[in-house]
Amino acid sequence: MSRLGTLGARLYRGEVGYDFVGKRKIWYGVSILITITAIVGLAVRGLNMGIEFSGGAVFTTPNNTKVSASDLRQAAEKAAGDHTVVVQELGRGGVRIQISELDTKEALPVQEELAKELHVTTSKIDTQLVGPSWGEQIASKAWQGLAIFMVLVVIYLAIAFEWRMALAALIALIHDLTITVGVYALVGFEVTPGTVIGLLTILGYSLYDTVVVFDGLKEASKDITKQTRFTYSEVANRSLNSTLVRSINTTVVALLPVGALLFIGGGALGAGMLNDISLALFVGLAAGAYSSIFIATPLVADLKERDPKMKALAKRVKAKRAAAAKAETTDPTAEEDDARDLEDAAAAPAGVVGQRRQPASRNRGRGRPSGKRR
Repeated sequence: MSRLGTLGARLYRGEVGYDFVGKRKIWYGVSILITITAIVGLAVRGLNMGIEFSGGAVFTTPNNTKVSASDLRQAAEKAAGDHTVVVQELGRGGVRIQISELDTKEALPVQEELAKELHVTTSKIDTQLVGPSWGEQIASKAWQGLAIFMVLVVIYLAIAFEWRMALAALIALIHDLTITVGVYALVGFEVTPGTVIGLLTILGYSLYDTVVVFDGLKEASKDITKQTRFTYSEVANRSLNSTLVRSINTTVVALLPVGALLFIGGGALGAGMLNDISLALFVGLAAGAYSSIFIATPLVADLKERDPKMKALAKRVKAKRAAAAKAETTDPTAEEDDARDLEDAAAAPAGVVGQRRQPASRNRGRGRPSGKRR
């Protein structure tokens, strides 16, 4: 078995582990810091909305264009005036020119100027116009889909598990969304329908990882009040450690192809649409794995420990451990047995092996003289 497999087995059996729940305040602080950074980036820089949301025009040149992208940008900016121009090189030698908030009348001069720069007819320049009303409708539908998704998730988790787990999962989802949107604002990538698809995808993945941990926690905490060995937080931490290797493996396997899309497809090959969806997936998958381990389960433990039954359990566990520690340090029988063993060892002649005096039983031998059974 590999080292990772051995570690996973030991984590599952509870032989080793990391105190995620016990150090939850550290992870809360880290998450708050990351979230604040994302919100500040979103407030300062804002989102670079694509024409699907803001409206505008997209011009696509024929394949194997001989004119450089910088020359086409200058020609488009000259004809477009104050409008923002985004130029992107396509895979087969074509160039995509996007100009936001450009209406039909303003689009015609741009098309003519590009045709003149390329020495082709205007019909060779593929032009697509997107009205702002259509973009607003797309944005509205995206928000509606997100809201419906959140409501259904909370209802399902409340029925399948309990309301505390549903609340913790909802907070983790909002955490993942905020970080992903903040990274989009900081990086400056364009927000397109592909971005929305990526966001909805990562929400499902984040929930999958969280539900796996919650399912193990639900099974482990069944009839927890009937024992006095572990508190709820300790049981939650053991459940989290038992699924830790599985969560890491799932995340790494998911990030590898998404990373290939982002860094090779979007970066090296220049496929713009891959950038939109792969960045959302890459950041969201990483944030989802983080939140399922460091946010969702510790939050459940925090909420659950406020339950009067769990408070009573924690007191019983603490009292039992204190009594056990006191018994280990103050047990007179154990001290007498150790003293007799030392005396016998000192009195025995060198090289003589005799019968060792056995200590009396700590439970059934007290108060009864030793001797043969009758």
